[in-house]
Amino acid sequence: MKASNILLLPGWQNSGPDHWQSLWEARHGYHRVEQHDWMRPLRGDWSARLEETVVDADGPVVLVAHSLGCILTAWWAAHSANAHRVQGALLVAPGDVERPDLAAQIHGWAPIARQPLPFPAVLVGSRNDPYCSFERAEGLAQAWGARFIDSGECGHINAESGLADWPEGHNLLHTLLKD
Repeated sequence: MKASNILLLPGWQNSGPDHWQSLWEARHGYHRVEQHDWMRPLRGDWSARLEETVVDADGPVVLVAHSLGCILTAWWAAHSANAHRVQGALLVAPGDVERPDLAAQIHGWAPIARQPLPFPAVLVGSRNDPYCSFERAEGLAQAWGARFIDSGECGHINAESGLADWPEGHNLLHTLLKD
């Protein structure tokens, strides 16, 4: 698969320069799906942008989502006629937008789509993620039909987690590329 067909889906506020998604983009040439407004995310706008990117891709794609990007993946897959173009998805540290504190900050993203994903997926959850309980992440993996990976205590699995370019995550991505 071409590097440009591996689509990076950052969460709310985008992924900064030290985030593993940004490091993967720089090192491997993966394609970040740029959203129009990272600070005030609108589910419809983000879904339309993902739809455009998948349709414009030259062949099948693999989605690499973090936080709100995971919630976007599930919502988009439940509503798109182009989900068959996705070979697989790596879903990392989903943000629980149904939690009252997050719902107050990120409007219009609840409810979370819970239909089984129409493509293979791996969901990586952390035991001490401040934005989604471990049990909730496990439940989302089950609802989406994703294989669940317990990453231990890695916070939100982002730059603050000290993972650098997160080689364990890249190995998980390669398992999806082989399927």
